[in-house]
Amino acid sequence: MLNTQFAKAFYLCNSFLLITTSITVSPLAARTVHSSKLSAVNVKELHSDKPQIKLNKKGILFVKKYIKNSSECLVSVKKRSMIPFTIIDSVFNQYHLPIELKYLAVIESELKPSALSHVGARGPWQFMPGTAQVLGLKVTRQNDERTNYYKSTIAAAKYLRDLYAQFDDWLLVLAAYNGGPRPVYNAIRESGSKNFWVLQNYLPAESRDHVKKFIATHYYFEGRGSETTLTRAENLEFKKMVNAFVKSSTVPKRIHSIKSKLTISKASENNLVVNFDMNQLIGFKMDVKDNNPGNGPVNGKLAETSDQKFKRLMKESEESLKRSVKII
Repeated sequence: MLNTQFAKAFYLCNSFLLITTSITVSPLAARTVHSSKLSAVNVKELHSDKPQIKLNKKGILFVKKYIKNSSECLVSVKKRSMIPFTIIDSVFNQYHLPIELKYLAVIESELKPSALSHVGARGPWQFMPGTAQVLGLKVTRQNDERTNYYKSTIAAAKYLRDLYAQFDDWLLVLAAYNGGPRPVYNAIRESGSKNFWVLQNYLPAESRDHVKKFIATHYYFEGRGSETTLTRAENLEFKKMVNAFVKSSTVPKRIHSIKSKLTISKASENNLVVNFDMNQLIGFKMDVKDNNPGNGPVNGKLAETSDQKFKRLMKESEESLKRSVKII
């Protein structure tokens, strides 16, 4: 419990900053364009030949079956995913991890901080007590930080980062997250390959299915894959395709003439989108509106005094926390 107004204000303000941090760096927000303003450019022409991330044939059947059989559960999780995903996105952005890894928490715990497995794994990331303590979480009867969404997500980010440093392949990282690194190394040795789709039958069945469940969940939420659903070799091949696409693009000459405005960001590679600075290329100023009731310009908030801004942030953070209690 917070015993003073000052402590409460400090907590709410920091909670609001946590919740809003990822909004400014969200790849989805970066890709959003008002189509009504793009009359000067044929958008289909820009993206019709873009490279596509393809699901490995060996995983297609599993993914389709899993989504069909788990649709009721996935719909339920999606309805209450906004606050958890915002927290996870914020932390993963800080640790420079693909935010799509958040779908791992869906298959681990259905995003429930109170989730407890029959073997003692707890929290949204399902850490065992020993692993949690190694990652810096307190695990006592009075205070089990595995159920703290923010702190446990930081621990998950550290663990995923360390696993990726070992395997340099997200599918192997997902397998190791489930069953530990040793079974993955054994599978690599016995199969003579580091390709998940080759070594999968040398993994424990639970770990093998865990990776495919992640891929299926990713496709359910995103409708497509990303670097986290590809092997290392597949990721390298996709990046080559993206580079080739940029070099041979049939984009109108007017846009080609401004080479410095054409970029492929890491986020756009992952999401199959060529990222254009449409605002500068086309030569118009987008009339971006805020989502507030008055629908005024975003820049209107710049005129706020520091006191007004603090009061607004406090009010918004308090509302967000109230919603999070209901959702989570």
